[in-house]
Amino acid sequence: MLPFILLLIATMLWGSSFIALKIAFAEYSPMWVIFLRMVVASICFLLMWKGLSRFTYQKGDWKLLLLMSAAEPCLYFVFEAMALQYTSAAQAGMVTAVLPPMAAALAFIFLKERMAIMAQAGFVIAFAGLVWLSWAAEENAHASNPVLGNTLELAAMACSAVYCVCVKKLSTRYSPLVLTSLQAFSGAIFFMPLAFSQDVPPLHAGPALYAIVFLGVCVTLGAYLLYNIAITKMDLSKATIFSNLIPVYTIGFAYWLLDETLTQTQLMACGLILSGVVLGQSKRRKKTVMPAERAFES
Repeated sequence: MLPFILLLIATMLWGSSFIALKIAFAEYSPMWVIFLRMVVASICFLLMWKGLSRFTYQKGDWKLLLLMSAAEPCLYFVFEAMALQYTSAAQAGMVTAVLPPMAAALAFIFLKERMAIMAQAGFVIAFAGLVWLSWAAEENAHASNPVLGNTLELAAMACSAVYCVCVKKLSTRYSPLVLTSLQAFSGAIFFMPLAFSQDVPPLHAGPALYAIVFLGVCVTLGAYLLYNIAITKMDLSKATIFSNLIPVYTIGFAYWLLDETLTQTQLMACGLILSGVVLGQSKRRKKTVMPAERAFES
């Protein structure tokens, strides 16, 4: 039960991250928010230096490690930060529902894992629901350009799918602590010049700064570490299923803390996305061999 509990907590933290980002973006620029959250997480990881000292690099892994870090946090957070400037936290959270079928598609391409026909149909349905959700959205104070914002969030999900495949392959050789800390350190280095290319904001105690600390400690460190621990103990396809809970958490937090709401049409689109995702979890049915056939084959 431990992996399931870890994934439940991780997805709840990820669901809340959209709310925290919206709060932080109200006072600080996206690049500074992401850079500071990476710095906060990196400081926390430095306090765990004994666990990090066990890192033993294996020859040839630099390409996969670089791809993992480039996909997430670097490109993922660039797309997500841009997305939340144009769409609401609730809609961005719903877009995360396409992660499982996207990860399954990449596993089929790069890991040669077979996808059932029903799973392929589920991916198409979920994508159609995403398009519907975006076009049905109305521009408001929370979503100035939902079509653009949701498209950017979809690009972030593509990066996340690449990250999931990389972590699964690397988890056989490196500990979850090492992989998660590498994300924080590489993210801090990547976003430093992007942040300092903008005006340095005056830091002051308040909801925005508290949100940044929450993102660094509870999400960048906590959620990713819990997820990476769980993924070492179960199949990737089973782990990514839990990302379906992120939209549920996000919509609940957005309604509770940001007073965001979805129209009836958008709720129907959300239902289509979730139905496609559920259908996308279908596995290829194994052929049942009758006793007579076994006897004949023997």
